[in-house]
Amino acid sequence: MKRLTLKRLGATVVSGIAAIGMAAALAGCGGSGNTMAATTAAASGSADSGEKIQVFAAASLTESLQKSAEEFTKETGIEVAFNFDSSGTLKTQIQEGAEADVFISAGQKQMNQLDAADTKGQNTEGLDLIESDTRFDILENEVTLVVPAGNPKGIKSFDDLKAHLKAGDIKMAMGNSDVPVGQYTQKILQYLGLDEATLASSGVITYGSNVKEVTTQVSEAAVDCGVVYRTDAVSSGLEVVDAANSDMTGGKVVYPAAVVKGTKHEDAVKKYLEFLKGDTATKAFEEVGFKALAKE
Repeated sequence: MKRLTLKRLGATVVSGIAAIGMAAALAGCGGSGNTMAATTAAASGSADSGEKIQVFAAASLTESLQKSAEEFTKETGIEVAFNFDSSGTLKTQIQEGAEADVFISAGQKQMNQLDAADTKGQNTEGLDLIESDTRFDILENEVTLVVPAGNPKGIKSFDDLKAHLKAGDIKMAMGNSDVPVGQYTQKILQYLGLDEATLASSGVITYGSNVKEVTTQVSEAAVDCGVVYRTDAVSSGLEVVDAANSDMTGGKVVYPAAVVKGTKHEDAVKKYLEFLKGDTATKAFEEVGFKALAKE
């Protein structure tokens, strides 16, 4: 398989072994061109297995995966390096040959695009880049409407959002169209009878290349509201004023996980996926608002 250089990967990798950290800042890549954060958990007092696995995960998983990874390393001696970004960017990097062992997407579409066993008609390029028999739904999230501290515009619901967007007196942040949270937001706008292109051209919508960028815009009050996952709202301390139901988003917000084909660490990555079903990882997921779907 063709492999990307670290420069093309554009990840920032932070490795910690026995409380010693190392950071490497690398140039951004992928369709969105933004810099990605990557973190390796430290193995404190564990036997060193000599293995390190690379997990490509949706940006909304940053806090929960980092929190549980240290315990996995302590138990197994296997280090875990994370590459967090939008699922669309990660999918593209895997397709281009990035060294990934596990993929955890914030939407089924991006996983389907890499899965030869796809039955939804979304693998339009005939890709066969994940081990289909290892795939499972790991988490469920919720799409929410959030506001900055103090809620200056007094937005209380998606109905309020609709009225304000029509009036053109607010600015809303949402994800790009290749980002799952952006795709969910597009469905919400359609459900509300709003035309995204018209709103964008009038200047009332701003975009982020992943959910963290949207969250930052709201946290910094650069916009009056934004649409993000509940987990990101919890992690960032943002006020949630409404939550979208499945009719608005076109279905439940489910995260699939799978082993990437070509991994050199087959046993290690399968251990990691099993770990994600257990109590330690489940607790970390639930603390930020995820619903765990695959607990042992």
